[in-house]
Amino acid sequence: MTRTAPLDRKTDEVTITGRIDLDGTGSSDVTTGFGFLDHMLTTLAKHGGFDLVLSAVGDTTVDDHHTVEDCAIALGRGIFNALGDRDGIRRFGNSSVALDESLVRSVIDLSGRPWPEIHLDFATDRVGDVAAENLVHFFRSLAVEGRMALHLDLIRGDNAHHQAEAAFKATALALRSAIEITTVGAPSTKGSLG
Repeated sequence: MTRTAPLDRKTDEVTITGRIDLDGTGSSDVTTGFGFLDHMLTTLAKHGGFDLVLSAVGDTTVDDHHTVEDCAIALGRGIFNALGDRDGIRRFGNSSVALDESLVRSVIDLSGRPWPEIHLDFATDRVGDVAAENLVHFFRSLAVEGRMALHLDLIRGDNAHHQAEAAFKATALALRSAIEITTVGAPSTKGSLG
């Protein structure tokens, strides 16, 4: 079984090309035009254990919003499509990650029903070249387009870079656990997910 999907998305604002392989090694080739977003998507792939190729060309002269949002949309749809019928997956995943003074918890259910509960109160308005509010929007869009329940909570921390990186690492580890093949058949008493 191959769990791969393209990440192609084109709007008047952003063009994204790429691919995801859920059964990869954590390698990535990411170029979005925003250094901090590149760093976070690379972190997500590395700790999620999936291979990610993603190139985004967007309206970077406007701001980072459209690029961040469209990367999340493409990635969420890619994860959903790569999972296929989701037979045999663990379905649930959770992780708490400490990065120095910051602590973030991420809990995922790949049920096929989207629900974002994103509670990240960043210490600053910007993290590198990305607006902190757009990082929150990234996780909301990822959950909706990936059709997953994603509960993401910043428990403590006062360095925005650490807070954001802990959020991406915690989500990566939770996702890595949730996509793992552990059994045969749908992980639901309903007999299917969705």
